[in-house]
Amino acid sequence: MNAADHAAGTARRRSPRLHPQFQASEEGAGLDLRRSACLRPPVHASDERDGVTRRRSPRLHSQVQAREHGAGVARRPGARLGPQGHASVEASGVTRRSRRRGRRGRSPLEDDDLLCEILLRLPPQPSSLPRASAVCKRWRRAVTDPRFHRRFCQHHWKPPLLGFFEPSADGIVFTSVLDPPNRIPPQRFDLRLHGIDSGRGTGVELLGCRHGRLLIMHWQRAELIVIAPFTGKKLCLTIPSKFNGGCYLDGVVLCGVADHGHVHGSCHSSPFKVVLLSTSTYDSGPQPAFACVFSSKTGIWSDHISTPTPYQLHGTDSHGSLIGNSLYWMCDDYIFQFDLDGQSLALIRAPPRINDVRHRYDQREIIQVVDGIIGVAILSHYYHNIQIWQREVNCQGVTKWVLWKTIDMHDIHGIPHGNEGERPKLIFRLRYAEDTDDIFIYVGRSIYMVQLKSMQSMKLCETGYIMCQHSLKSFYMPGAAIASGRDGAEMLHET
Repeated sequence: MNAADHAAGTARRRSPRLHPQFQASEEGAGLDLRRSACLRPPVHASDERDGVTRRRSPRLHSQVQAREHGAGVARRPGARLGPQGHASVEASGVTRRSRRRGRRGRSPLEDDDLLCEILLRLPPQPSSLPRASAVCKRWRRAVTDPRFHRRFCQHHWKPPLLGFFEPSADGIVFTSVLDPPNRIPPQRFDLRLHGIDSGRGTGVELLGCRHGRLLIMHWQRAELIVIAPFTGKKLCLTIPSKFNGGCYLDGVVLCGVADHGHVHGSCHSSPFKVVLLSTSTYDSGPQPAFACVFSSKTGIWSDHISTPTPYQLHGTDSHGSLIGNSLYWMCDDYIFQFDLDGQSLALIRAPPRINDVRHRYDQREIIQVVDGIIGVAILSHYYHNIQIWQREVNCQGVTKWVLWKTIDMHDIHGIPHGNEGERPKLIFRLRYAEDTDDIFIYVGRSIYMVQLKSMQSMKLCETGYIMCQHSLKSFYMPGAAIASGRDGAEMLHET
């Protein structure tokens, strides 16, 4: 091409958005230049002389546009439809398009961060993570990572109720309260696999279960056994001499991690504490009550902590309840309070009884009414309602009990109830689920869990040992070794 072609007004198509530098000069020459920069890349003059038209991206080779414009190199209008060009240029274009298609076709689950975010939102049921771990090796690595475990617990916050440990003729057994595929078989937590014989005549008693560990008393050996049923790791503790003989003894086990934000749902390998409470039988007159704390971090018992008692107390009437940073035991008309932070033991007066009828131990239960505030739930004499009392402290530091709420048994959906003025044939008892703020109501041989906010109930299981159950609440993580050598996913296949 030469200057004569420009004078003849040869029309060209060029994109003004991609080549704004040419607009002024071309409009002055009276030219209508329309060109798709993406479809018709520039070519060298030498290529034109050879009769070859090549496609080149003007965005990558913008420096040649001005030179080619001055030389008047002709372009063919159908560059996308005309596949002429060197093989190397075509191959590079195909490679770039293939890479773009590969990036667009990548599955979101191939992103490790996104995969973890999805797995975190699985329901906290026992079958969720074990089944996810069986999908492939990559998923298994994700759900067995300890960092993922911590995030999973923090995301769901409250661990699910898996079942109960209770005594039987064969010893301490586990009973699941879930339906398949979440039902955990009893052999999963068989204590005999860990060398613990708890059958009749062995002198073994289950004192409590909390934060994924069991506390067992072996009276004949005068020792305590702390065991994590998920891992099988156990520790035997010799009872301090001060607590041997001539006293009532009770104890609790709890997680020893006090970090802010720690979720007590997977504490099987965390440090732990054991708190013992002793009340005297008063064979030689009134004596104070004692408490003592064992820490797995130090491996030793603390000094004895005591508080005076007003009269003879015949042992605690309930298992210890953990509310805030204190443990509480009901004992006749009083409540023992052990402050875990201050390492102090106190005796406080319990709320008044209903109708001045002396209630049995299983008709009163220490609960949490609001965050860190202690309350007492009392089942009425004829089981028609539940009174919930709250302990308040005024500005002068004086404490008193006030009636906070009364729950009519007719308002709890799904619970059998008696007629007004008649003593029902079924025996009702109370138990508190401290991690979920629910209560367990024993109706005959059946155990119901009642949500205090919604007044909805759910039947959990049948039992022949009323009030001897200790609930197990925990997240069920795959990959943990058990006595049989199999992990959680394989065990769940057997349900």
